[in-house]
Amino acid sequence: MVSTRSQRAEAAAAGNVDSEEVDKNPPTSPGKRGKPPVKQSAPPASADNGEPDHSHHDSGCSENSLKDTKEGADDDDADDDDDADDEKIEAESQSSEIRSYIIIAILAAITYATYPGKTWGNKEFEPTIHTVFYYGWVSAISTGFGVLPLCFVSEMKEYWIGVSNAIAAGMMSAASYSLFMEGCTFEDKNDDSSLSAPLRTGLGCLLGLLFILGTKSFLDQNEDVKIGSLSGADTRKVLLIVFVMTLHSFSEGVGIGVSFGGEHGNGLGVFISASLAVHNIPEGLAVAIVLLPRKVSKATAAIWCVVTSLPQPLMAVPAFMFVHSFLPLLPVGLGFAGGAMMWVAFMELLLEAYEDTDAVTTGVASTAALAVMLSVQRTIEDHA
Repeated sequence: MVSTRSQRAEAAAAGNVDSEEVDKNPPTSPGKRGKPPVKQSAPPASADNGEPDHSHHDSGCSENSLKDTKEGADDDDADDDDDADDEKIEAESQSSEIRSYIIIAILAAITYATYPGKTWGNKEFEPTIHTVFYYGWVSAISTGFGVLPLCFVSEMKEYWIGVSNAIAAGMMSAASYSLFMEGCTFEDKNDDSSLSAPLRTGLGCLLGLLFILGTKSFLDQNEDVKIGSLSGADTRKVLLIVFVMTLHSFSEGVGIGVSFGGEHGNGLGVFISASLAVHNIPEGLAVAIVLLPRKVSKATAAIWCVVTSLPQPLMAVPAFMFVHSFLPLLPVGLGFAGGAMMWVAFMELLLEAYEDTDAVTTGVASTAALAVMLSVQRTIEDHA
């Protein structure tokens, strides 16, 4: 029975054979009776130049070739973009580190140029604005030395980042406790406020909590904020820590100015400034161990540590000049800084430490840091 073209085309399609090739097959003669005819394969069609004709594959081959070429080009472009981004980040990091060293040199030059001469041990010396500013400045600069213990660490793994956050939380908790105690027990004969010191400290604590919550809400709404090579969540975390430690320094600056303007004048002011300078070193360490795991260089971290304490010399001078006006506000400022710092210690650093380690490690590290910090503070107070 002779098959039609359509039947042959359907048979060819079912057998993955091109219908044109089937049509070109020469008719086969039946073999012996009872045996099926033997199929002969058609010779490949040739073009005029004698080369095989692949015209029926041109479309598919072209599409596949174009697709492969496009995918390869896209991969090459992606690799080039990644390399360009890496080079850009590295260049920005190097530039930022150079600027940090320049700033450190400028800070050292200011410290040397503003030295007022020997003033401690001279009971007859009357403190001046220059003296008050210088001791507040030295107290602020000492915060940058908190980075030194971390200069021997090349890279921190995730587990040790969690431990560092727990240590920072313990230090901040100890600082908050000291601020609350200092505010609640504040007494001065020139303090003419009608509100008790504990009440003013509690009011300041509430204001500090509200302020830090508002600051966090603002930072969360501005997710595109960027500082140097930091962006997104890292930038918000860094800014939150810097804000809290800076607020803490406002009250310390007022304390320096008030101590120079009190009855004991120069002697008490120098001692308070020296005590705060020692106290600021572990606080700088607490800031540094939050910054360094976020790809911030050690020089840049030292700058940020100093920045958090710059309000000390800036607030010491007006507090010294208007000591009677600043005294009633001192407990409020202490409570304000303590409340903000306590919130960050518990709600930010401890939670992050727990996520990177575990409950036991977080509890042990933070408690040990808290005990050491309180011991250092108590030693300083005993020598007052």
